[in-house]
Amino acid sequence: MTLTELKRRFLEYLEIEKGRSVRTVENYDHYLTRFISYVKHDNPQKLSENEVREYRLWLNRQPGTKVGRVTETLKRKTQNYHLIALRAFLKYLRKCDIESLNPERIELAKVGERELDLISAQELKRLLDAPNIKTEAGLRDRAILELLFSTGLRVSELCALSQEDVDLSRDEFSVRGKGEKVRVVFLSDAAKESVRAYLKARKDFDDALFIQYGKNAEGTKQKNGDLRLTPRSIQRIIKRYATLAGITRKVTPHKLRHSFATDLLSNGADLRSVQALLGHANIATTQIYTHVTDKHLRDIHKKFHSRR
Repeated sequence: MTLTELKRRFLEYLEIEKGRSVRTVENYDHYLTRFISYVKHDNPQKLSENEVREYRLWLNRQPGTKVGRVTETLKRKTQNYHLIALRAFLKYLRKCDIESLNPERIELAKVGERELDLISAQELKRLLDAPNIKTEAGLRDRAILELLFSTGLRVSELCALSQEDVDLSRDEFSVRGKGEKVRVVFLSDAAKESVRAYLKARKDFDDALFIQYGKNAEGTKQKNGDLRLTPRSIQRIIKRYATLAGITRKVTPHKLRHSFATDLLSNGADLRSVQALLGHANIATTQIYTHVTDKHLRDIHKKFHSRR
């Protein structure tokens, strides 16, 4: 079988057997198509370490983000996404007993530690208070903000929620996250009251927890079958309220997830618990928050560092 045919089978395997999201499958398709196009042949047995090395050099010289008038090269992290997809594909070939390049021979590029551009507690309060709760859309937006901060949900998880998923008689509910893994998230009193006030104001019969309003709502209904908000819509909503709250830095749904994690850790929660609440498969992903929340180290410095 050719690389192209095997790639198609691999993508089907990811979606059906591994339960990967459509977006993830599309990304893998993009990365692998790029690689197959580069090597200019379709034979899995012909793949070599030298081809991969030359491909990595080629990736490293591709244009990436434009900063001002200067276009930077593709970020190391993005290059690694290409290599992760290729390595997963080669592991699949090995699983199918198809002779090809050893996936263990592909090492990822070293990247610097991820930096967190967090919003302050004061900025967070202004953001949560920004929606006009005298309108149904404002009640919706307050509920979105409070729920994101209370639960640490990913924006895709938030958008997928239906009304029946959230039982307001309890302080918790289950959510299906990455890789179809189910975890429990918890509602603060403020989040519970905000969601309750929003649902009480609604007059529609749509199943989605958070729906669209305005002139584009009918088009959304016809296209998707319901009025459910998309991740892009949530991003725009939060960006607008950040501007209204006078926050100059970029604010995204994921930044509220960061705020959720750092708030827990700075108040004494252990790393394993925060890992479970965020739905991280690997604790190393959760550890990015520790350097900004380690109050113990700050106290040690203040107590023992010379005042001279």
